[in-house]
Amino acid sequence: MDFEDVKYEMRKGSWKPVIIGGIILILLFAFKPWAQVGAGERGIVLNFGAVQNTVLGEGIHFKIPIVQTVELMDVKIQKAITDAASASSDLQDVDLSVALNYHVIPDKANIVYQSIGVEFKARIIDPAIQEVMKAVTARYTAEELITKRPAVSTEMKDALTSRLLESNIAVDAFSIVSFSFSKTFTDAIEAKQTAEQNALKAKRDLDRIRVEAEQTIAAATAEAEALRLQKMNISPDLIELRKIEANLKAIEKWNGILPEVTGAGAIPFIGVGAAKNE
Repeated sequence: MDFEDVKYEMRKGSWKPVIIGGIILILLFAFKPWAQVGAGERGIVLNFGAVQNTVLGEGIHFKIPIVQTVELMDVKIQKAITDAASASSDLQDVDLSVALNYHVIPDKANIVYQSIGVEFKARIIDPAIQEVMKAVTARYTAEELITKRPAVSTEMKDALTSRLLESNIAVDAFSIVSFSFSKTFTDAIEAKQTAEQNALKAKRDLDRIRVEAEQTIAAATAEAEALRLQKMNISPDLIELRKIEANLKAIEKWNGILPEVTGAGAIPFIGVGAAKNE
């Protein structure tokens, strides 16, 4: 073998590691021996389809190719808005709309996947809301559903929390979006409220009239008492003093001219005016 053959053999041998490495990379990408779990997710490990006890958290995890697969399940808080038609205890039709915030308990995600699957909203959440709404509204009259709305909401939330916890689903928040009733019942409620408002206004008017009457009576009583006290203080000396005060006021107003006739039947002052003119 000459020198050129040696160089050729060396060049051919240098490509073997590259080829082997390429084959390994291809196999790695083909079988993908790792799994990536995103934020708010959990990985369910399956060995030939059998759910394992291990629940993978966020990040990259290695798995055995062909043997193991990893299914992702969302454990973030999710929102469900559900409408339901039910009846109150006094047999009034009630249409409700509620909002529920919930999430799968992260370390129980494998059990939820095994027993329910990923379609747990349609299989568990919605039916539970429907049943709880109907059961709770049946314990209240239509009017109580309005006047006791916070209590109704709390009772529904507690019932849903207990029911969904059995399926490893936690309730984060619950609220009643709206109540709606039949037009007949709504008109009756409005008429009742109008009557109550009118009755309250009439009561206020009666109270105002009563207070005004009491004030008038009190003022009249005070005035009568003042007159009584004034009469008790009148004496002959006081009467004479009032006469003198009246005469003094008349003198102050006199213009200095004496009347020619002092009154009916009085003797006229003859020539008084003529004397003054002279």
